[in-house]
Amino acid sequence: MSDDGITRIADDIIQVQIPLPYVLNIVNCYLLRGAGGWTLVDTGLNTAAARSQWKSALASLGIEPADIEKIVLTHMHPDHFGMAGWWQGQAETPIPLYIPEREQRQMRIFYQPRNTALYHQWLLDCGMDEASADTLEGALYSTRDLTQPHPVQQEFLKAGASLRLGAREFRTIHAPGHSDGQMIFYDAADELMLCGDHVLMRITPNIGVWPHSEPDPLGRFLGSLGELATLKARLALPGHKWLISDWGGRIEELIAHHQARLERTEEALAAGARTVLEVAARLFDLARLTPHEWRFALAETLAHLEYLRARGRAVRQNGARLWKLAGAPDSPPATIDG
Repeated sequence: MSDDGITRIADDIIQVQIPLPYVLNIVNCYLLRGAGGWTLVDTGLNTAAARSQWKSALASLGIEPADIEKIVLTHMHPDHFGMAGWWQGQAETPIPLYIPEREQRQMRIFYQPRNTALYHQWLLDCGMDEASADTLEGALYSTRDLTQPHPVQQEFLKAGASLRLGAREFRTIHAPGHSDGQMIFYDAADELMLCGDHVLMRITPNIGVWPHSEPDPLGRFLGSLGELATLKARLALPGHKWLISDWGGRIEELIAHHQARLERTEEALAAGARTVLEVAARLFDLARLTPHEWRFALAETLAHLEYLRARGRAVRQNGARLWKLAGAPDSPPATIDG
């Protein structure tokens, strides 16, 4: 990270790193210059620190809000979507906003005010007790609050289309897993990829099953990675962490990571773990995680269990609450010390 959070990727592409109030403390946003102004890709979470960083970056770059031609979002998660409404309000006329069509449908579920029943039941089904579920819900709602105001108007992106970002033509690619409708953008002429949260360095994208998720996100994620590995990308610009110069190599590492985690998930079931929480306790050091991170650990564990279930390697018992390996006898849930 540069001292001022601004990195010139190319003559026409600038990365601006926006602070987040989490352990994952930076989201990478991008400005692409074109003849009609700048395209902004992803926005950050609407906090005082983020607003200050954007104002400082724009002043340093000599860019006015009126110079932003359009805003394009890779997906609807708060750290990418959260300042979209704020950004639209910085110009006299709202800045045009583009979001994947499937993500817009997810937004209507995820951001509706205090949808407590659906999310609370999901936490209970994962094995949480009532008090812990309340704590995790509070972390979710505090994050949702940092996405206000929401955009006043939106236009939708479809996969397989040509999209101009700045002066460049990109192909839109549906990249599910981390978010059902996530879209990433490929400039074949320059072998450049704007890859959102689909492929990241150092960390792995969270692949989770949430109350609003479509089925088998891990299966769709791994399938997408296999297809993307066939594309030539000399450089990829991710939503977090470092730029990616070995596209194929990093994809291989992500696939290997999830294959290893699937094996560990099966081992946890074989050792007697029965709830999502009990399996998660064998995959993650839960004691070191914040309530914000606990949610992601549960969702990712559930994604691996659902992947195994879809392929006949695990089954659910007692509705959605208990799990076991396929062919294993029924047994009561295990007890996790501590």
